[in-house]
Amino acid sequence: MLRLWGRTSSINVRKVIWAAQELGLSLQRTDAGGQHGLVREAEYLSHNPNGLVPMIEDEGYTLWESNVIVRYLCSKHSHGTLYPDDTPTRFLAEQWMDWQQTTFNPAGRGAFIQLVRTAPEQRDEAVIIQSINATLPQLLLLETHLSKNAFIVGDKFSMADIPVGCEIHRWFNLPIQRPPLPNLERWYQALCERTGARGVLDQPLA
Repeated sequence: MLRLWGRTSSINVRKVIWAAQELGLSLQRTDAGGQHGLVREAEYLSHNPNGLVPMIEDEGYTLWESNVIVRYLCSKHSHGTLYPDDTPTRFLAEQWMDWQQTTFNPAGRGAFIQLVRTAPEQRDEAVIIQSINATLPQLLLLETHLSKNAFIVGDKFSMADIPVGCEIHRWFNLPIQRPPLPNLERWYQALCERTGARGVLDQPLA
């Protein structure tokens, strides 16, 4: 059985849960990180010196970093489908997965932290505005891409839709105004209707 350490409020843990559900894998999850602790304990650090969540153990093999875990699971259990076997398509998926982590997530993180995890009286409006302004170009970039593609890498759902979809779920559920994004909204609705996304895209932010 696949083991997962991480709390469900974490966007990165949600990616792994979604991937496992898409693949029909049995998953044993242990709360870790945040108020649950565990990640600074010696036993955990011996397997994950990064001291963050998520971490998985699969038949004695441990792995951390959320997008890498998604790639690993899809490669092992859905090679040629969720994990594209065509080299250009696979690296297009990799490109968008890296973009989610290195560009999209840092842009929107400030607004998320301020609006969801910070008490109203302690919020920094300047941080929220800066984050919204940084995220808008990324949303428009994705909107343009999805005007030509049903999913992130073409006409089929793939591993790339999981991390980007989790990020959009976070952004769409912030209490802010957003411009109309019809292609992005159409794609997100298609993700929400997937059985594998239950318990992930239908959950509130925390």
